[in-house]
Amino acid sequence: MSKITGFMTFAREAPGERPIAERVGDWQPIHLHLPDDRLQTQAARCMDCGIPFCHKGQTLAGMTTGCPINNLIPEWNDLIYRGLWRQAYDRLAKTNNFPEFTGLVCPAPCEAACTLGISDPPVTIKSIEYAIIDRAFDEGWVRPAAPARRTGRRVAVIGSGPAGLACADQLNTVGHEVTVFERADRVGGLLMYGIPNMKLDKALVERRVDVLRAGGVRFVTGVSVGEDVTADALRRDFDAVVLCTGATRPRDLNVPGRELGGVHFAMDFLRGNTRHLLDACLLYTSPSPRDRTRSRMPSSA
Repeated sequence: MSKITGFMTFAREAPGERPIAERVGDWQPIHLHLPDDRLQTQAARCMDCGIPFCHKGQTLAGMTTGCPINNLIPEWNDLIYRGLWRQAYDRLAKTNNFPEFTGLVCPAPCEAACTLGISDPPVTIKSIEYAIIDRAFDEGWVRPAAPARRTGRRVAVIGSGPAGLACADQLNTVGHEVTVFERADRVGGLLMYGIPNMKLDKALVERRVDVLRAGGVRFVTGVSVGEDVTADALRRDFDAVVLCTGATRPRDLNVPGRELGGVHFAMDFLRGNTRHLLDACLLYTSPSPRDRTRSRMPSSA
């Protein structure tokens, strides 16, 4: 797998971030990305493990290790090392609905489980994953998953966060007619309003939603299930209802200073701040969202 002695030859090189003095002046993404040649070098560090724990999600001592969605990590590391980007995307798309999200905000338990990490810094799995999907969008490989035929079954998905979007994608792919209900004014749930733009560009969220919509998924925003539409109405109009609601109820903490002014629950602050920035069009400025997310570290860096 990859270069046989790569893990002994090459050191880990993680992508950097935009300079602090630059990024404090805007709300744009902070992440930089390695150029393709250096990504291939990083993929060469994959070790051809006898048992690759990186792609097997499991719980050890109460903690998660390995990829929870069983990404075929050693396979696409090898393909990237050999320059076979399209094949790498095909492998990644088999297990991951939204690599552009996990490649940016996932805590990367795969890297914690990397065998190389026992003695050296682990393989930069997360940045390679993002590079694959970034290249896939750039090359036009990401296409709407419109099924060849419909089953005639209608499914309502409550909530448009990562769980709701993934559920809708899977159900739509097999031919069901899917309607996603979202109580907020925009689709995305936690992806849209729970993660600040500098960590997850909202243009990426909207780009993926557009792909789902083009594939046949219907989105209804500004609807609170239980108030604007009843459970009886959903049972009447749909063959199945899937609850993919989030956890926006805050956990108050009895800590010193909690009573002071200016202390807010995270989701309340993030939701209000992100909505203001979106409404004021402060997140989508030149250069284009795709160019921003593909900003690269110099090849000679």
